[in-house]
Amino acid sequence: MVKSIRIVALTMFSALLWSAVAQAHVSIHPNTLPAGAFATLDVRVPGEEADAHITKIAMLFPPGFSDVSYEPVSGWKVRTVERKLGSSSEIARVEWTWSGPLGEVGDSQFVQLPLAVAIPEDAAGKALEFRTVQTYSNGHVEHWIDPSLDAEHPSPRINVIAKGGAIEDIAGEEAGPTAGQDVGSSVPSASAPPVAQSSNGASKGLAITALILGALGLLLGGVALARGRRP
Repeated sequence: MVKSIRIVALTMFSALLWSAVAQAHVSIHPNTLPAGAFATLDVRVPGEEADAHITKIAMLFPPGFSDVSYEPVSGWKVRTVERKLGSSSEIARVEWTWSGPLGEVGDSQFVQLPLAVAIPEDAAGKALEFRTVQTYSNGHVEHWIDPSLDAEHPSPRINVIAKGGAIEDIAGEEAGPTAGQDVGSSVPSASAPPVAQSSNGASKGLAITALILGALGLLLGGVALARGRRP
């Protein structure tokens, strides 16, 4: 009886823990930058398809990015596509294609793809979305394009603050700030660091994991009590 309870408890724990941690998103780091800053962004792309690897990542850029430089990553070819704006142009999207043999990203792995960009001067107070399409070797396609952070596939994004502010990567904001939120125009204070929203990304996963561990502890405690009472 006790052995059966242990097996059920461990099975439930494994299933719930998997659902808690399998929430990785395509994300951008750092995710909070001042307008006009020239910064390096790491596009973090997880592999979440069993028996398949990532073959292509296409990221759509919001308006205002006039130039993008990329860092070579072993096994990946990069292509930038521009949109015409009269006599000028700006970056429309960046595409990474796996060419092998290095750089293969399978299940439970991830790749970081660095980009050097100039944040638009007029973007202060905005959350900019970078809608992304991710393709796997088995033909499966994930569309990271939902504007809601509570969605299953939220679009990666960055939070643009006032010019002269600090570049930060706010914990718990893996998918970025809420699109369209009022992010304000003041420079962040060193004495009052931003607090992650508990409803987003990693915070939600940690809360679920804590609940699972607590429930497992109670269950195993009951098992130990039952064994102690057994003649």
